[in-house]
Amino acid sequence: MQEASFAGFIRTLFYIITFYYIFRFLAKLFLPLLVKKVVEKAGQNMYQQQQQHQSQQSWNNTQEDETIIYNTQNVKKPRETKKVGDYVDYEEID
Repeated sequence: MQEASFAGFIRTLFYIITFYYIFRFLAKLFLPLLVKKVVEKAGQNMYQQQQQHQSQQSWNNTQEDETIIYNTQNVKKPRETKKVGDYVDYEEID
């Protein structure tokens, strides 16, 4: 069975702290670039989706030999069911 030495513990602690600071330094350098690239990619995807949607809408609107007739006479409008009357504003007198 092996025993842990104090020198091995200090060396391991030194490696952990060194790795932590190197990781922080590299994150400060590369993380903004990574975030910028992700945001640009998301913007491009949104733009492409918008273009596809607009092209589908324009294609649907320009089909030949299609006539759309809206008949407004058969459309039932909702009727008012209850008329309460005029609104009266009361003022309290002391």
